[in-house]
Amino acid sequence: MFKHAQLESVKAWILDPANGALPLHARIQRAIRQLILDGALDVATPLPASRALAKSLEVSRDTVESAYSQLHAEGFIERRVGSGSFISERALRLPGRGRARRLEPQRAPLRLSQRGTAMYRAGGVRDFLTPRPFAPGVPETRTFPLATWERLERQVLKDWGTTALLHSPPQGMEPLRRAIANYVNLERGAHATPERVLVVTSSQQALTLCATVLLDAGDRIFIEDPVYHGARKAFDAAGLECVPVPLDAEGMQVGQLRKVRQPGKAVFLTPSHQFPTGVTLALDRRLDVIEWAQQHHAWIIEDDYDSEFHYAGKPTACVQGLDPHQRTIYIGTFTKSMFPGLRIAFMVLPPELVAPMTAARTLLDGHSAPIAQLTLARFMEGGHFGAHVRTMRAVYCERRDVLAQLVHEHLADFVEPEVPDGGMQMPCRLVRDIPELEVMGAAQRAGIDLLGLTPLHASGACRPGFLMGFAAYAPKELEIAVKNLAVVLRALDR
Repeated sequence: MFKHAQLESVKAWILDPANGALPLHARIQRAIRQLILDGALDVATPLPASRALAKSLEVSRDTVESAYSQLHAEGFIERRVGSGSFISERALRLPGRGRARRLEPQRAPLRLSQRGTAMYRAGGVRDFLTPRPFAPGVPETRTFPLATWERLERQVLKDWGTTALLHSPPQGMEPLRRAIANYVNLERGAHATPERVLVVTSSQQALTLCATVLLDAGDRIFIEDPVYHGARKAFDAAGLECVPVPLDAEGMQVGQLRKVRQPGKAVFLTPSHQFPTGVTLALDRRLDVIEWAQQHHAWIIEDDYDSEFHYAGKPTACVQGLDPHQRTIYIGTFTKSMFPGLRIAFMVLPPELVAPMTAARTLLDGHSAPIAQLTLARFMEGGHFGAHVRTMRAVYCERRDVLAQLVHEHLADFVEPEVPDGGMQMPCRLVRDIPELEVMGAAQRAGIDLLGLTPLHASGACRPGFLMGFAAYAPKELEIAVKNLAVVLRALDR
């Protein structure tokens, strides 16, 4: 029979707010199961009759019977007609039985694969999940045309019915692949067809596919220096040897690729708006890297993450559209131009890579949600995407200018801004001898998110500073945040 302490333990489980979401019988069942696991109830120990336990717990007998039935089904107790319920002999074989769960048992040291260790140590790439100033790469979502999106989604459900509830083809829904091909051909000067478009969850997934499908562990890949940290982490996790190539005002110094004795098998570029500097890769260098890739049978991985937001004239045509040899993989995303929760990005692939990349994608997450894909396709086909981008381009341009002015007014003693021609963030270099890492920490404690520039440089040669995202923050919000940052920097400079 239960001792007083065991009965009180069951009562505690019932009353614990942490278990409030569980039905009453489940709380009783789990409380008794925990007593068995902890060794408080030994094998062959009889349990109280259901009527007696129900009275003690002030619950119905049916509730206790439900708890006992579940314990019996799971093998924790035996029920004997005419005799009652007893702790099962199987309880002897339960791992860890007899050790109170409050005491952490001795565990072997965690052993991960080399790849798992690299990914864990790198810390992932989910830097900023909430739009606190000045988290970079976060779009404005408060003005998104939700009513239009809802209307189009209802149309999709009406026209497609339950078909929209099934799995999407792993390559993506054909209407969206067609809309993407038309868009990048018109706006980015790409050479795309629906058959060459692969819909993925994110640009990060696309980078992981490139790293694992195109290259083997130990292979060399040339990267910009500084470089987008998500790309670097994807390549490191795949075991690639990342070779940094310096930048200047015209982008990656592509000529350096020809000076390396052991050529790489790929090069990673953000040519429209280099991350994080914002510079654009010059045309002659685009043509040069295309010829280099052809001569060495290498791949060009082109990440065109936010080319929609170019504030000085038209953005330069993408490298993929200039490449007659079809050695370029073009990556685009709707996370920046639409909203992060959409989780849709895409790759425009050389024809021979479509099948292997699609097969590899099925091993990651299988497919993207059909309803979102079909709604996005109609959003693009109806001209709503283009209109939204044009609206946000004007908004972001204004916010960039506001931020630049605020930095000059309130932070001139501490940083020098590098006002970009496009994009959603502004690099700022520290002009005082304040450790970059201390700035990041102090700003975070003050409710401000900054991305430090030093970790983005593989070579280590870097003038300290940080990125200030401006897209998701209204002018008044920018003003308040800049003034708060000024307080933080003055405190560090004492």
